[in-house]
Amino acid sequence: MSGAPPRLLVARRVPEAVAARAQHEFDAVMADADMDADAVLQVVTEKGIAAVLSGPTVRLTAAHAAALPDSLRIIANPSAGTDHMDVAACRARGVIVTNAPDVLTDCTADLALLLILGACRRASEYERVMRSGWRQSFGMPDMLGIRPGGKTLGIVGMGRIGQAVAQRARAFGMRILYNNRRRLSPEQEGDAEYVPELRAMLPRCDILSLHLPGGAAGMLMTAEMFGLLPRGAVFVNTARGSLVDEDALIQALESGQLFAAGLDVFRREPDFDLRLAALPNVFLTPHVASATVETRDAMGFRALDNVAAVLAGRAPIDPV
Repeated sequence: MSGAPPRLLVARRVPEAVAARAQHEFDAVMADADMDADAVLQVVTEKGIAAVLSGPTVRLTAAHAAALPDSLRIIANPSAGTDHMDVAACRARGVIVTNAPDVLTDCTADLALLLILGACRRASEYERVMRSGWRQSFGMPDMLGIRPGGKTLGIVGMGRIGQAVAQRARAFGMRILYNNRRRLSPEQEGDAEYVPELRAMLPRCDILSLHLPGGAAGMLMTAEMFGLLPRGAVFVNTARGSLVDEDALIQALESGQLFAAGLDVFRREPDFDLRLAALPNVFLTPHVASATVETRDAMGFRALDNVAAVLAGRAPIDPV
């Protein structure tokens, strides 16, 4: 490929195996740090780039999309979400946008169960006790969590990840309710109960877990919605922080309306609201649902598969 322009800009840091493939197959320009939209636009224009492996810091607006050069054919996101960019504007400019909807499913569902268990069993508090030296024994009525088994889990968004969470929750003896834009087929639904109105489902949920995209969904969990849950419920979010009114969440946690919360996503990241960290009944992880070696490699490879298909003149595998 000597003398030819590079075909791919990898606009974020990626695992070593993904970087090696990108450079070998596409003569890629590799970012040393996660790039923003302005930097991406500059490099794509200057170097005649045909494809971008993107990320959440590449917040492409309609203005950015309008300025994209004719050389660019595809923006490949290695994750499921694309709410950080104006997909419609990119498509209108003639640029294909892809994501990776399947490869994150199992890891995200695993982390959702970790958050459910950690919140129910007061894992954050127990861990703080141990790290502070644990010199006082606890009696029978002290530091009690709640047992997930036998509880009713409400799932909002019963797509791939929601279904995987339901599968795992059944192993703990949880009953499953779900709210979704459409009812699943009997094979997908299994013993889960479809509740078409979220407000009707919330009062029945001992544990509530969000598994729907942000963006168009807007702020879903407000003070009103938290108030509809039974007092002492557990709230879990591995979806999007934009779905939650964090002031209302904090109030629900402080008042006892919520027993606990397990959170992997926040309205502002990484500079999240530190009031959440100060609450003992919140189990926190830093947006790491997909953070395993296997899944991060698979995410990058899937994005590169989409790039390879489009640059070879084939249809994208995962068009948005």
